[in-house]
Amino acid sequence: MKNIKFNATHLKLIAIIAMTIDHLAWLLYPGLTKELIPVSMHMIGRLTAPIMWYFIAEGCYFTKNIKRYFIRVFIFATISHFAFCFGLGISYNPMVGNLFNKTSVLFPLSLSILLIWIFRNEKIKNNIKILSIVILCLITFVADWSSIALMMPFFLYQHREHKKKQVMDYIIWISVYACIYILFIDIFYGILQLTTLFSLFLLWNYDGTRGKEIGSKWFFYYYYPAHLVVIGILRILMHGNISLVL
Repeated sequence: MKNIKFNATHLKLIAIIAMTIDHLAWLLYPGLTKELIPVSMHMIGRLTAPIMWYFIAEGCYFTKNIKRYFIRVFIFATISHFAFCFGLGISYNPMVGNLFNKTSVLFPLSLSILLIWIFRNEKIKNNIKILSIVILCLITFVADWSSIALMMPFFLYQHREHKKKQVMDYIIWISVYACIYILFIDIFYGILQLTTLFSLFLLWNYDGTRGKEIGSKWFFYYYYPAHLVVIGILRILMHGNISLVL
């Protein structure tokens, strides 16, 4: 097992396959059901977010223009808001409904790029930088993966080239998310969030190479909203206009 290595394309493919399985679990077994099959599918789905966090941090390091990188991801986050809400049967209006899952994980991920840019800018004062963390955490708290999806890429970027520190980042922030889930949503599914840590095996064996691109370099950006639209159509055909998540 120690000889198994993954390039970036391998990991991204694993991420979208796991994500699709997770969303199919919501489609086929709406709500917080505790049956073996949907729980197993959701456990597989936990592999996705850590890989997304990691490559957002890597993207911030390798991009030639972090401002354009932020704008690009933010545009996809805006598009994905509508796809996410349609797919899972959530109100497009963030002021309506439950406290969490108001918008997709791409929203806090896009703002994590902004946060990294703010901290990279030496002209911005430290008190403004700290205030930006507080404000962006409040803004992203209601999104999918909450503020964790904001802070994880930020810390992974700060601890780049230090795998052990990055592992601790994952352990700490995923544990925080599990606690939030336990307190505000569901104890069983809160504990289930800890299976996200299984992704560390994959990331630990990342070989640092890009790998062969699959078609367009935009493939992974396009896939996220596109598959949610398909999920939304199937949701209506199978269940009517119901919410799949809560």
